[in-house]
Amino acid sequence: MVKATTDVMNAKFLNVLLILFSLLGYLEWGEDQHQFLFQIEGELLTKMITDPASLLHPFVLLPLFGQLILFITLFQIQPKRWLTYVGIGGIGLLLLMMLFIGIIGSNFKIVLSTLPFLITAVFTIWHSRKK
Repeated sequence: MVKATTDVMNAKFLNVLLILFSLLGYLEWGEDQHQFLFQIEGELLTKMITDPASLLHPFVLLPLFGQLILFITLFQIQPKRWLTYVGIGGIGLLLLMMLFIGIIGSNFKIVLSTLPFLITAVFTIWHSRKK
C-alpha cells in the first residue's frame, strides 16, 4: 500500500516538474529580443481574449494542450500513463525544436533552458515503465 501511494506521489511530482520546467524554456531572436516561455505564454493567454485566431498554430496549441493534459493528471487519483505521455509529447515537440535551434545557432542559453524538461521527461518515462 505504501509503495503504491509513493508511486502515485512520485508520478504527480514528476508531472508538476514537467509543467514547471516547460515554462523555463528561453528564446532569443533578432537584436536584443529574448523571453522565457512563461512570459510568452502569459502574453498568448491575454491575447486569447482579444485575438483567439493568433493561437491557431501547432507550436502554440500543442504545448498548451500538453500542459493542460499534465495539469489534469494532477487531479487524478492515479495519473494515467498515456495522458502523461501525450502531455510530454505536446510540450516536447516545442522544446525539442528549441533544442535543435539552440544547437544549430550555437546558443547555449537556449540549449540549457530545454535540458531540465527533457531530462525530467526521460526520467518520467523511465519511472512509469519501471512500475
